[in-house]
Amino acid sequence: MLTRNCLSLLLWVLFDGGLLTPLQPQPQQTLATEPRENAIHLPGRRPHFQRVKRGWVWNQFFVLEEYMGSEPQYVGKLHSDLDKGEGTVKYTLSGDGAGTVFTIDETTGDIHAIRSLDREEKPFYTLRAQAVDIETRKPLEPESEFIIKVQDINDNEPKFLDGPYVASVPEMSPVGAYVLQVKATDADDPTYGSSARVVYSILQGQPYFSIDPKTGIIRTALPNMDREVKEQYQVLIQAKDMGGQLGGLAGTTVVNITLTDVNDNPPRFPKSIFHLKVPESSPIGSAIGRIRAVDPDFGQNAEIEYNIVPGDGGNLFDISTDEDTQEGVIKLKKPLDFETKKAYTFKVEASNLHLDHRFQSAGPFKDTATVKISVLDVDEPPVFSKPLYTMEVYEDTPVGTIIGAVTAQDLDVGSSAVRYFIDWKSDGDSYFTIDGTEGTIATNELLDRESTAQYNFSIIASKVSNPLLTSKVNILINVLDVNEFPPEISVPYETAVCENAKPGQIIQIVSAADRDLSPTGQQFSFRLSPEAAIKPNFTVRDFRNNTAGIETRRNGYSRRQQELYFLPVVIEDSSYPVQSSTNTMTIRVCRCDSDGTILSCNVEAIFLPVGLSTGALIAILLCVVILLAIVVLYVALRRQKKKDTLMTSKEDIRDNVIHYDDEGGGEEDTQAFDIGALRNPKVIEDNKIRRDIKPDSLCLPRQRQPVEDHTDIRDFINQRLQENDVDPTAPPYDSLATYAYEGNGSVAESLSSIDSVTTEADQDYDYLTDWGPRFKVLADMFGEEESYNSDKGT
Repeated sequence: MLTRNCLSLLLWVLFDGGLLTPLQPQPQQTLATEPRENAIHLPGRRPHFQRVKRGWVWNQFFVLEEYMGSEPQYVGKLHSDLDKGEGTVKYTLSGDGAGTVFTIDETTGDIHAIRSLDREEKPFYTLRAQAVDIETRKPLEPESEFIIKVQDINDNEPKFLDGPYVASVPEMSPVGAYVLQVKATDADDPTYGSSARVVYSILQGQPYFSIDPKTGIIRTALPNMDREVKEQYQVLIQAKDMGGQLGGLAGTTVVNITLTDVNDNPPRFPKSIFHLKVPESSPIGSAIGRIRAVDPDFGQNAEIEYNIVPGDGGNLFDISTDEDTQEGVIKLKKPLDFETKKAYTFKVEASNLHLDHRFQSAGPFKDTATVKISVLDVDEPPVFSKPLYTMEVYEDTPVGTIIGAVTAQDLDVGSSAVRYFIDWKSDGDSYFTIDGTEGTIATNELLDRESTAQYNFSIIASKVSNPLLTSKVNILINVLDVNEFPPEISVPYETAVCENAKPGQIIQIVSAADRDLSPTGQQFSFRLSPEAAIKPNFTVRDFRNNTAGIETRRNGYSRRQQELYFLPVVIEDSSYPVQSSTNTMTIRVCRCDSDGTILSCNVEAIFLPVGLSTGALIAILLCVVILLAIVVLYVALRRQKKKDTLMTSKEDIRDNVIHYDDEGGGEEDTQAFDIGALRNPKVIEDNKIRRDIKPDSLCLPRQRQPVEDHTDIRDFINQRLQENDVDPTAPPYDSLATYAYEGNGSVAESLSSIDSVTTEADQDYDYLTDWGPRFKVLADMFGEEESYNSDKGT
C-alpha cells in the first residue's frame, strides 16, 4: 500500500517539474487554454498582425488524502508562457479551499495543500487561477477554472449497518437451505482500485453454515440438523475489502440463527406401567392420578392426546390432557367399592395432534402404556337402602302410631351397628320420633292436614364403632285427608226469577266447595231437602259435574203475592264417611221485559203505574222539590216586606244612600245605619235633632251669606248643612253629606277631587305600561286620553 502511494507521488513530481510532458493531455486530467491569436494595436504605429503564443500549461492536479507529512503536500505548478522569469507576473488562486486548504506561490505558481484531506468528506475542489501583471495589476490571461481531486486511499473498513442479525431455519432442513443475506458497506471510492470491493467469509459457524463470498447469502451446510440436539447457533461473518487480498481492511458481524421446531419426534412414555392408588371414597369426577408421555418437540408439535384403550375397567375411568403440562389426567366416572372390586387395569395411548407427513415414514407417532389402579379400603359411613323415603299417614292418627321405617347398613368388611337420629334442624316442631336401633318412625303429635299437608325432614345414621361417620336421608311424609267437613256452596249467589218465567227454566247454576282435599278429587251431588220437595216452586237439577241448576216449576210469579222464596239445597260429598250440608238459597222475584232482562226488583216498584220508569219517577220528584222551593222563597220574601220600617221603604232616599252609596263615617262611625254620622261629628254632637219629625218652626225664607272667593270648602259645606237643617222644605241633607264628608280619622281620607291640587292633565300614566299584560287595556285607555288632551292643547 505504501509502495503504491509513493509511486504515485513520484509520478506527479516528474510531471509537475517538466521532466515528463503528456503527449495528449485529457480534459479531465489537464486544464489548459488553447493557443490564441490576439491582435495587438500599438499607439502611433500602423497596426499589424503578429502571432503570439500565450496560455496556461499544467498537468491534471491530484492530492493524496490523509497525508501525514511534516511539510505541506505539493499539488502542482501553474505557469503561463507569458512569464519570462523576470518576476513581472503574479499568480493568484481562488475558489474552494483557496487560502485555507490550498496555497499558491505568487511568483513560481507552486500549489501546496496545507492540511490533511479526507476524500469521504469532500472528493474534489473547484478553483480558479489568474495571472496578473505586477506593475499594471491587469490580468495577463483570462481567469481559468480547474479541479483538484482528492486521491482515495483504503482508509475505511467495511461495515455491517444492519448487524447484528437474527435469523431462523427449520430443523432437518436439507443442505443449501436459505437462511439470511448480509451486506457490508465500504465508504471508499468504488470507482478507483479495489478499496471498496468486499468479500464475505465465515470466521465462526462452520461446518453448519456457509456464505457466498460475493452476495453474502448464508445457507445451511449440514443435513438433518436437529433442534432437540442444538437449537441456537452464533455465526461470525467477516467482510474484507481489496477483494480479500492481503492488506485489505475487514469488518465483522454476528448472526444468531435459531432452528425452528418440526414434528419429527413421536411422544414416548418414560415407563411402560403406571401404578395408581385410589381411595374408594373418591367422588365422581375427581382426578385420581396423572401420567405423562415425553415429546421433545416444541409448541403445537408437542401437543399430546391421551385415550383409554377399551378393556378391563376402562369404562370406570376417563382421561383428558392438561394443556399447560401436557399430562394425562385420569378422572373417575363411576364410584369405586373396595368390597366389590379391589383393582383395575387398562391401557392408555398417547399420540400427537399435529402430524408432519414428511416424517411419518419413521414410524407411528404414538405410544402405549399400562395403568394399574388399586382401590384402597376406606371406613365409610352407613348407606341407606333408598335415596328418599316417602310415607303416608292419616290425619288425627293416635300419637305413637308407627308409620314406616328406614334402613342403613355398614358395607365395610368389619360391619358395625347403626344408630338413627332425627335431624332437628329440619324438624323443629318434633311431630315424629324414630327408634334409634330399629329405625321405625312414629307420630309424636296429632296431625291436621288442613294445617300442614306434608312434612319434610332428615334422618341421620351413624356407625357405633365410629360415630363421626354419618349419612343423611330425606323423609317425606304426606298427611292423608279424613272426610270431616261437609261441602258447601262455593260463593253466595244472588238469584232472581222473572214474573213471567216459564216452567223448566234454569235461573241459576251453583257449585260447591269442600275444605277436605282428597287425592282423587271430590264428587258432589245436589238435591232438594225433603220438606221443600212436597210442593216445590223450584227444583234442583244435578248436572253430575259438581254443579247444579236451579229450575223453575211454575208458570209465572207475582211480586205482589210473594217477593222472596227460600230454597233449601242439600249437598253431599263422595268421601268416607259421607258428609252433607243444607244450604238455603234466596230467590227474589223481579219484573222483566219480554226478552227476560230484569227491569226492577224493588218492592216500591210494585205500586207504580204500569209503564212508568224509574227515570220518569225521579224527574217528577225533582220538579216537585223545585216548586216547593219557589213557594218557600216567595213566602219568605212576603214576610220580609211586612217587617220593613218607614226608613227602609223605597220612597225614602236615605234607604238608597245606606244600602248602595254609603261609604261609612270613617273610624268614628260605630252605629249601624246612623245617617247622622255622615255629617260633621262636631255639629251632630252639639245639635242632635231628629230628622224624621217635621219641625215646628214656620217656613222662613232662606238667606244665604255671600261666599268669598277663598272660603274653605269645609266651612262652605257646614254653612249649607246648617241652612238645610233649619229649613223644613229643603231636601234631606243626607245626600250632600254622603258624598261630601266621610268623617274624621279615616285612613283613606277624602275620596273627593275637590281638594285635589293637580288635574287629570297633570297626571302621568306611563307607569301603567310597566305593570304587565293585565293592565294593558287600562294603560291604552289613559294613554289615548292623554294624547287626546295634548292634541286639544295644540
